[in-house]
Amino acid sequence: MEDQTPEPETSSRGILLIFAAIGILVIPVIFGILISRDTATTDTGGGAMGGGGTTLAAPDGVRDFTEILAGDVVVESDPSGTAAVLRLDTTIDVVCAVTFGPDNTFGGIATDDDMAGGAHRNHHPVMVPLEPGTTYFYRLSGVAADGTLYRSDTREFTTPGVGVAARTNVALGATIADVSSEYSDTFQEGNAIDGSLATEWSSRGDGDDAFITIDLGAPTPVSGVGFRTREMSDGTSITTSFTVTVDDGETYGPFPSGPGLSVADLQVTGQVFRFDVATSTGGNTGAVEIEIYG
Repeated sequence: MEDQTPEPETSSRGILLIFAAIGILVIPVIFGILISRDTATTDTGGGAMGGGGTTLAAPDGVRDFTEILAGDVVVESDPSGTAAVLRLDTTIDVVCAVTFGPDNTFGGIATDDDMAGGAHRNHHPVMVPLEPGTTYFYRLSGVAADGTLYRSDTREFTTPGVGVAARTNVALGATIADVSSEYSDTFQEGNAIDGSLATEWSSRGDGDDAFITIDLGAPTPVSGVGFRTREMSDGTSITTSFTVTVDDGETYGPFPSGPGLSVADLQVTGQVFRFDVATSTGGNTGAVEIEIYG
């Protein structure tokens, strides 16, 4: 009778074939797991946002803005009712923005207008354009250096009515006759009399030596002047007092100034008005807006 026991070589070949089949099934699974784990922590392809490197998990949730709010939030409305400055301080450096609108769906957004850029603690975004005699809703947001997002509840304020601003600003139709300097085209001299709180004139580091001369085009009876200083988040560039010289003759003041619109009564008739920074916190002094009331 013939021996039916398999040859040793045939048996070994069968075992190898079994292991090879297992390898074909298992190795891709393991490889896939490794790739999945790698791509969950590292972005090497640039992606839609650009760049590459390690992707970290976002902070959980959104924090309450009051956690970093230092003091009260002040809404400083322009007398015309067409603009408002939001003033607030935070206990940490954040990039601050405010969304605003006539209802709680907002629709407008404003951020700090600051040449220094980046995050800071003193914030004064300008909300424009607004309608006089209108209630607006707003919400504050801030992003810290570690990526934490802070957001306030919805608040509201009402702009002054149309009839509140009784005096006419004759500087709006004037020209700039002279200026100490200007920081750049973005911060040019004409911004001081363009009627917009979203633009400003900045000198190039003139400090207390900054001045700007406004020509009304003809002798005009004047009842007062207004000066809205520019300011930096580090406390520089704030005009604390200013003087006004009329037609190269008499100088009036110094009048006190500070954040917001500073108004001084001045009963005089003149054509050329030179505004000089008398005292300041130094730096790139200038003005968001200068007004002359006819």
